[in-house]
Amino acid sequence: MNVHPVTREHADDNLRGSDASGWNDPIRTGSPRHLEAFCRMLLETHDPYKPAVIDWPTLDAEAEARLKSLPIWDIAVQTEGKASRRVKSYAGQISHPLLKQAVELNAFEEARHKIVLSNLVAAYGIALAPEPPYPEPADAEWAFLVTGYSECIDSFFAFGLFALARQSGYFPPELVETFEPVMQEEGRHITFFVNWAAWHRRQLSWWRRGLFDLRVLAVWTFLVWERIGIARGLDGGPHQDNNFTMTGSQSVGIDVTPAALFDLCLAENDRRLGRYDPRLLRPRLVPALVRLIRRFL
Repeated sequence: MNVHPVTREHADDNLRGSDASGWNDPIRTGSPRHLEAFCRMLLETHDPYKPAVIDWPTLDAEAEARLKSLPIWDIAVQTEGKASRRVKSYAGQISHPLLKQAVELNAFEEARHKIVLSNLVAAYGIALAPEPPYPEPADAEWAFLVTGYSECIDSFFAFGLFALARQSGYFPPELVETFEPVMQEEGRHITFFVNWAAWHRRQLSWWRRGLFDLRVLAVWTFLVWERIGIARGLDGGPHQDNNFTMTGSQSVGIDVTPAALFDLCLAENDRRLGRYDPRLLRPRLVPALVRLIRRFL
């Protein structure tokens, strides 16, 4: 895979939104300029950090015990492994060179998340169950849609939980900061994904758009049903698809009201996604639902 040659300093500059030239020039959804804009967004904000050189901080006994007690590590590692496999599989079906490069980079970053998590559990002696194989998905587009919309759900809440962990001091700030690049990459991924979905839909004929809309509805139905099962404790373990955010939040042990957590998630979502080209689409469904629920809290 040819990763766009960008330095850490250049990536940081783009993340801060310093290169905003042309952002006042409108972009039509589904146009060639739209495709170039969301692909360039992902490629030009790539952070070339190397997981192998992360200096994991020494934790005191209490903090290390809290870290080890979180029941998320098996799910987290396996989620990133499956995500990388699924995104890479879809990249193999793409013929447009710029889009293919961007989706390949997305798969590379998902695989790098898995390495970060694997190195963390190794550094702190956290035992993991044997990893299952990650087979080639039978339907690459379905797998890509499930992965993308799953990240739209989980990243929204992860942004708030990450900020909560930083503000509360539940974990040492040195440990929290090691995950900052991973968190920001999730923001890039979901921004890229929702723009791809809108662009891809516009490339289809009118009747294929209807089929695509039904497929997206089926994905959301599947994801909602999956998360209802976890929330009710009905899931026996095999459906661990991108749900470690929900599972982990139940064990963090920080006293926060749902209203306060929702407010923090909304603020962090706006902050993180606000770094990118404002002409690009943002995930809307989860923030809209949370804002609706928030009115009654």
